[in-house]
Amino acid sequence: MKILVIGSGGREHALVWKLAQSPHVTQMWCAPGNAGIAQERLAKNTPPVECVAIGAEDLPKLLAFAQDKKIDLTVVGPDNPLALGIVDLFQAHGLRIWGVNKKAAQFESSKVFSQKFMEKYGIPTAAAGTFSDVVAAKKFTATLGGKCVVKADGLALGKGVLICTNQTEAEKAVDEIMVSKAFGAAGASVVIQEFLEGTEVSLHALCDGKVAKIFPTSQDHKRALDGDLGLNTGGMGTYSPTPFLTDAQLADVANKVLEPFMRGCVAEGIDYRGLLYPGVMLTKHGPKILEFNARFGDPETQVYLTRLENDLLELLAASVCGSLGSLELKWSPRASVCVVLASGGYPGNYAKGKPMLGLAEADALPSTKVFHAGTALKDGQVVTNGGRVLGVTALGKDLRAAQAAAYAAVDKICFEGMQFRRDIAAKAL
Repeated sequence: MKILVIGSGGREHALVWKLAQSPHVTQMWCAPGNAGIAQERLAKNTPPVECVAIGAEDLPKLLAFAQDKKIDLTVVGPDNPLALGIVDLFQAHGLRIWGVNKKAAQFESSKVFSQKFMEKYGIPTAAAGTFSDVVAAKKFTATLGGKCVVKADGLALGKGVLICTNQTEAEKAVDEIMVSKAFGAAGASVVIQEFLEGTEVSLHALCDGKVAKIFPTSQDHKRALDGDLGLNTGGMGTYSPTPFLTDAQLADVANKVLEPFMRGCVAEGIDYRGLLYPGVMLTKHGPKILEFNARFGDPETQVYLTRLENDLLELLAASVCGSLGSLELKWSPRASVCVVLASGGYPGNYAKGKPMLGLAEADALPSTKVFHAGTALKDGQVVTNGGRVLGVTALGKDLRAAQAAAYAAVDKICFEGMQFRRDIAAKAL
């Protein structure tokens, strides 16, 4: 099969790496890809994965490329092309593509849509209000004593969420999103949720329109600095599994969240085929959904795909054609830890083009994989090309061993301004 993967981050490198192991794959392209993706080779006949200089949001060029190369399956990584309707476009031209359609992508592209859906179908979530008026939004924050989470309605690269502990912070957050337009058009309206206390975990489920197959648990680390301090980022590291849910509790969460979600989708005429990624807060009153994402998480993908024992291509194909019910997801009993190495200044302003050393040495360590996110090739050297640069991922017999292996690999790598958290997986240990 000829495969096209769309995207350029760590999630897409992990998808390419895992798909390349499938004996069904004969050729693979990634648009636009990155320096690490360009180094991957297929298990069958070992041809290289080719990176194509087409942006993930350039839908007409992506369609033309897929038609020209007679691509058998396109796999979409990021949220923006899904929200723009790439799945609908490809399907209208008779092309097979994995990812949610435009209607289903609203669960991520509109926090307002998602909040109203959860309330309508009884999915446990925080008390919340949705607003397009600044004064009304500020009044609502006062009813929560200023202890709330203010979210831009639209897509904001995982950064449009501001956590507030008092009324001054809440009003400042409303102004930042709705008046100063810190996240652009995404902040035309906001969802304001009560601040939920508890332990946050990431859940993933592969869906085929009828069936949702839940993954094991993982936990993302959103804040930039150790101890969950600093600004929110796209994710500074993750690990799987977490010790916070037993198998029975995970099944219970799936029952309380996935069952009404899939039922609601059917009732609303939403054909949900792709990945559902709910952020869940484990509160003293039970699990509550913070938000829905409509694609693989980043960096959660890196720990999930290093643990997944199935052929990923077979799972994605079953998701597309609605036959997921007959398949069982198989996971390694080993733990996986991913530590993100970021550019100095991220998530604020940062420089690009910094040469990196030690990549080969880190990758050569046992049970270790360095996934590239913001990287590029310049004069034959791998250089930084984004905020989150690498996702250093390692497997171990348990979380402590996986954590030690990941940080041993991190210590082999250096580039100017490199920053990372030293406490990934510490909550579990």
